[in-house]
Formats: sequence, structure tokens, C-alpha cells
Amino acid sequence: MPTDLRTRKLAQLAVKVCTEVKPKTNVIISGGEEALPFIKELYKAVILAEAYPSLKVSPSDISDFFYKYAKEHQIKKFPEFLDHLVKNSQAYIGIDTATNTRELASADSKKLAERQKVTHQVSDYVCNTRDKIKRVSIAYPCQALAQDAEVSLTEYENFVYSACLQDWKKLKKSYDKIKSSFKDNSEVHLIGKNVDLKFRVHGSLAVSDLDTFENMPAGEVFMAPIKESLEGWIKFEYPAIEAGKEVTDISLKFEKGKVVEFDASKNKDFLKEMLEMDEGSSYVGEFGIGCNPKITKFTKNLLFDEKIGGTIHLALGMAYKENTKGLPKEARNQSNIHWDIVKNMSEAKIVLDGKTIQENGKWKIRGVKI
Repeated sequence: MPTDLRTRKLAQLAVKVCTEVKPKTNVIISGGEEALPFIKELYKAVILAEAYPSLKVSPSDISDFFYKYAKEHQIKKFPEFLDHLVKNSQAYIGIDTATNTRELASADSKKLAERQKVTHQVSDYVCNTRDKIKRVSIAYPCQALAQDAEVSLTEYENFVYSACLQDWKKLKKSYDKIKSSFKDNSEVHLIGKNVDLKFRVHGSLAVSDLDTFENMPAGEVFMAPIKESLEGWIKFEYPAIEAGKEVTDISLKFEKGKVVEFDASKNKDFLKEMLEMDEGSSYVGEFGIGCNPKITKFTKNLLFDEKIGGTIHLALGMAYKENTKGLPKEARNQSNIHWDIVKNMSEAKIVLDGKTIQENGKWKIRGVKI
């Protein structure tokens, strides 16, 4: 079967732009068997960049088997070989695909939470040690994700490539204007349908993902809230999905930054376990704003859904280091989770320091053209 030229362009984007692979560096390419055509193109692109690719290809259905039959000592076993590989690599390309997006829906949530604690050290290194390893989580169209999005594979392919292969230099001008609107200790007020929530942010450390290209598709501006500043409530119209478990109609009430009340119409017990994961999991580590003009549909894939124009997302748990750089350690919310939950703002406003900067999903900042 001939290679879709868009796949080759996407591989070049991952290697040349997102991770800026240099000669004689180690590059991890990680993905599932359903992404093999893309893995091959990434491998070729890394070789042509005169670097050293390492392939980490996962067969389908092994995660479900692991959580059903692994003993406690296996759940708690630290992956030292992966840790060694990661710490001796300069780039990490993680491909976002699945053969079955609900593979772990019936898995023991306590085992999932325990395993997440064990492996957090590795994921935290990849996410937060940017001076040593550049990473990108990148989309690739596959049948399972097309089914979740409720479209044909052909339609999903067009959607994925359209969202990724854009004029990012042109969009960056608008993203930078949004980012620069936020200052240290700026007050954000989300108000409207299903929300009345105030908090302050470390605004001077706001980041446009076009500064880092750690996600592809890109399309958000994100920052860390001041940990204990959240006051109010929010209800999320979109479901939050973690490890195959779908939690719907999440509502959270905050006092002094902490979730003090919560509810969900489905998988409330899992939400409770996530909130009780550790001391930081009931606080918010990220406030993000979706800005990708090509993503207008909820697809049950966070890599896309957190970028939908006219949405915001809050992440329970870990704050990214670049959003709290230079601040005291206690200012950065630390946790074993970083769980993004997306809210539709099409009937709500973002008020920044008393001024409405977005209303019903439309920007009111001069020069922002998205």
C-alpha cells in the first residue's frame, strides 16, 4: 500500500520541528501496532536526521491482561529499563493511537492508580526535564479513534491531518497575544452556564504550546493557577476519560483551592479515587484555553479535545515546571496525576482582571484572529 504523503509530512513535523532531532542523539519512538505505517516514516526521518532511533512498539490487549493477572509485586515493580532508556535519550516521540480505547474500562481502578504512582517518575522526567529530553505526543489516525469520534476512518484521517498540518507561524501571533494578556497574580473569573469560578494565576509563566510543540496537534495556551486561590464551582459538559474509564457530568466545588465537593453521573467512584490519589490530586495544576481553529468537534480524545476553540480545561494534580519556574517549591502543585477535564465555554465568559477577554467562545482581544 502506498504511503499517504500526509503521513510523511507529519513524521517530518515531529522530527524536525517538534523534537528538533540532532545528529548522533538517541530518539525513542513509542506507539501501538496500529501505528506501524507512521512508525516506519518516523524511523526513516530520524535516520535521515543522522540520529539513533529506538522503537518501543506495544501489541494490543496486553494492558488488560497485565491488570487482570499481575501480582502486587508486579504492579509495584519500577520499570528501570525504560527509565534507563529515557534518561539516555534526547527525544521522545509518543504516538497517540489505540486498537481499543476501552481496553481498561473494567480494570481494577486501584491497580491502575497504584501503577500510575510507580511509573510517575518516568513520565514526570519526560514531561518536565525539557533541558535533557524533548518530547511530543502526536496524533495518528486509526480505526478505534475514528469510532470514538463517530466518523468514518477517511473522515477522521482528514480531521487529524487538517488539525496538525497548519500554518503554525501565522497562528503563533494570536497565541502570543493571548498569552501576554495574563500577568502575575491576574484574576480569572469563569462565569456563565455551569460555572462560577474565580482563581489567580502565575500569568507571566503562561505558555503557548507553539513555544514547545510538545503536542501535535497544538492549540492551547496554558498556565498554573495559584494553588490555594480557586473559589467557586464548575460543571463539565464533556466526559473525562482516563485509562479507558469515562467519567461524565463531573462537577467540582472549590474552597481555598481544594475540591471540597464533587459529583458525577457515571464512574463517580473512579473520580473519588483520582481526587484521593495523593495530597496534590484534589488541587488544580493547570488552566488551559483551547485555540485550534481546525478542531471544532469533541472526539473523546484529549489530545484534540483540550484544543477545541471555545473551551477551557482544568487539570487536577501536577503543575508543569515551566508554569512555575523560579517559584518556591510549595508554589508548584505536585501530584502523581495530571488529569485534564474539558469544559464548553460557548455560553460563558472568561473575565481577566475585570475585563471580558472571551465571550461565548469568541475572543475580544485586539489582534487575535482565531
